[in-house]
Amino acid sequence: MKLRKRISLNYFAVIAGALLMAAVPALAGPPLICHSIDIGTAQSLPWTSSGWNLSGQETYDLSHLIQNTLALLEPNTSVLVRMETLRRATLYAQQRPAVAKELLLRLEARTQENPKDALASFDFGYLVECYRQASWLHQHTDWLKASGDASAANLATKIDGYEWVRKAIALRGTDPQMEFAAALMTTEDAREEHDRHIQNAMAGAKSDAMLARNLASRFPKNSA
Repeated sequence: MKLRKRISLNYFAVIAGALLMAAVPALAGPPLICHSIDIGTAQSLPWTSSGWNLSGQETYDLSHLIQNTLALLEPNTSVLVRMETLRRATLYAQQRPAVAKELLLRLEARTQENPKDALASFDFGYLVECYRQASWLHQHTDWLKASGDASAANLATKIDGYEWVRKAIALRGTDPQMEFAAALMTTEDAREEHDRHIQNAMAGAKSDAMLARNLASRFPKNSA
């Protein structure tokens, strides 16, 4: 599958080197799952780890993961909270392939039931890309070895999550937080698209303090 609209393999090669170093840079690692989204005090899945990588000490009951995730992805939930919720769900789901597969299928089913629902398209696309990055980590690093079978992350490798997010943006008409998500999915191999997504996100950040904080954290040069 072409990677022109996603992070390049060269970029991931740099990530691998960074992950193997003793002192990992603050923003090293696949951007959708290695770095949390600032959601303030908004409710999401519980998260007790000090970092993104599950340590094995978490006590979250995975039998509730799908139910809790779907409940959080209600129409009134902001896109930023959806992003963080799906990031956490991805990391938890790596411990149980059957749960990961069911969550993916449930979100895909929502897009089929409501083909014009922008949020359904966004959630499915964003989860796909989170799974894709988890799959890469399984293959190239030791960071997810304690988190279960890599087959959970491999489920989405043939799906283009970015295209689903682009569809969501088109259905929404305009959504700076979705543009921010799309910017995280595109870098070296899609510089024109990447820059456009950032500019669209920045335009909306003027009236969205939480989005502004996330842009400043992820893209400090553009937010300066």
